[in-house]
Amino acid sequence: MSASGGTTATRERPRLKQRYDDELRDQLKERLGLANVMQVPRLDKIVVNMGVGRATGQPSLLEGAVADLTVITGQKPLVTKATKSIAGFKLREGNSIGAKVTLRGDRMWEFLDRLISLAIPRVRDFRGLSPTSFDGRGNYTFGVTEQLIFPEIDYDKVDATRGMDITIVTTARTDAEGRALLDAFGFPFRREGQPQ
Repeated sequence: MSASGGTTATRERPRLKQRYDDELRDQLKERLGLANVMQVPRLDKIVVNMGVGRATGQPSLLEGAVADLTVITGQKPLVTKATKSIAGFKLREGNSIGAKVTLRGDRMWEFLDRLISLAIPRVRDFRGLSPTSFDGRGNYTFGVTEQLIFPEIDYDKVDATRGMDITIVTTARTDAEGRALLDAFGFPFRREGQPQ
């Protein structure tokens, strides 16, 4: 109860976070043979990056990318700028060339839940994500070829198809720990010997 007599609304924990706290953390502790529950890998942040190299000649493409990322993540993206000039690409230092969003907390959990249960199953000819795209420290990056796999995107309002890179940053110390964490969430990795 607050001082004014009204009750403060408590926000519901994201479904995936609740599942991790209730069951997955203990299962991972057993599976990885860790002594302390604080050593169990967990999600740190998710970075969604959309490069729009053609935006140097057509600024409206960048506006479309920002709008799409805002709808997909529920957060306003940061517009990324070129750090150096490259004449071959007609690129000047300081040109806007992309947009990125860093998700943390509840938004991160809700995005991951939607990604695994709704978006990835909508990829055409999907054969699983590469199990080798870890960076050596338990973080996983994969690319998506079009934003249309997200149900939030209105097909009729799309001006161009855009790909994006999604990086899942974890507290894992090794790739094996990172993979065990994502496996526990039901990440659709390609099985060994399966065609690409």
